[in-house]
Amino acid sequence: MKQLFTITTAIAMIILTMGANAQSKKTAAKGVRWSFGAEAGVPVGKFNTPAQWNLGGSIQADFNVAKRVLFITANTGYNNFFTESGVKGDVQMIPVKAGLKYFPAKNFYLQGEAGVSFLTSKDKNQADKSASFVYAPQVGYLIPLGKRNYLDAGIRFESNSKFYDNGSQANFLGLRVAYAFNSK
Repeated sequence: MKQLFTITTAIAMIILTMGANAQSKKTAAKGVRWSFGAEAGVPVGKFNTPAQWNLGGSIQADFNVAKRVLFITANTGYNNFFTESGVKGDVQMIPVKAGLKYFPAKNFYLQGEAGVSFLTSKDKNQADKSASFVYAPQVGYLIPLGKRNYLDAGIRFESNSKFYDNGSQANFLGLRVAYAFNSK
């Protein structure tokens, strides 16, 4: 638990620092779009044998790069994969990702992110590794709620490389529904 708190605190500090730096630059004068959301999903491939579904949450910062069409993203969160009875325990991960978000049409976006997932349940699950490479393509839509406020709904495929030497990837299809707002 102490390790989880330390990792989460470090990630939050990095994201907040990035937001503060972006605010001070003229290119990001229009602010950062922040989103806080809930996530749910279903494991696919060989990962759906021990895991049945997942639930989690995330925070994301979108930094404007090109006229509200292209953004750099920074994302972190927590995912708990609930396992079937008889398995050692639930699988818990903290993904830390960065990527690009592109709007080909108003409010509709394509997003791709990559980074690292930290397995916080390594000992309980007797995993060989505590971190793995993660990538996540996503499509989504920003639903306007009012001035600079949105409901961000996205569907993604997320793939984590192996946590076990002879294991398989931890892949899942996920849904993220988040409250998003522009800081300026």
